[in-house]
Amino acid sequence: MKLISVGLWLLLLFAGSVSASSVDLHLTPSANNPEHPTMGDWMHFNSVIQNSGVTPIDGLVAWISLIEVTPGKEQPMDLEDWSAHKAVTGTQLPPGATLETDWPVRLIQNGDYRVVISATDRNAHTVFTSPTLQFHVTLKPVISSSRILPIALGIPLLLIMLLILQRFRGHSRTSH
Repeated sequence: MKLISVGLWLLLLFAGSVSASSVDLHLTPSANNPEHPTMGDWMHFNSVIQNSGVTPIDGLVAWISLIEVTPGKEQPMDLEDWSAHKAVTGTQLPPGATLETDWPVRLIQNGDYRVVISATDRNAHTVFTSPTLQFHVTLKPVISSSRILPIALGIPLLLIMLLILQRFRGHSRTSH
């Protein structure tokens, strides 16, 4: 009885390691990414998905996930706001073939983040993930006094000047 359970355990372990090694995922930041990213910047992440197995992968689906890890704000992020690709699909990835994808992400909120690529196929019961990449987004003031001050002071001054000009023209017409 012990021999059967040990054998079954080894078989399951071996089967899990074979299926887990059939897809390799690599994730790297683009060389063009800003060194110190701030809100509003774009970052690009490059992924390579390789079928390292001996059978084709049918119905491949790969997607990017963004997770905020700022202390006290840990949560997955909705990528609709971040303008990232939602998913990449491929009908088939033959053995030894690779699929390379560029994932653009617009940084809309300051904080600490991790990005990861996940992949599966229609027949797999496993989701494969890449190692995560972590980055920090610096706060960029949305409202800048240097942009608001000229408008805040300029419009009232312009209106006052127009009123004075209108009054001056009105006085010069009545005096003639």
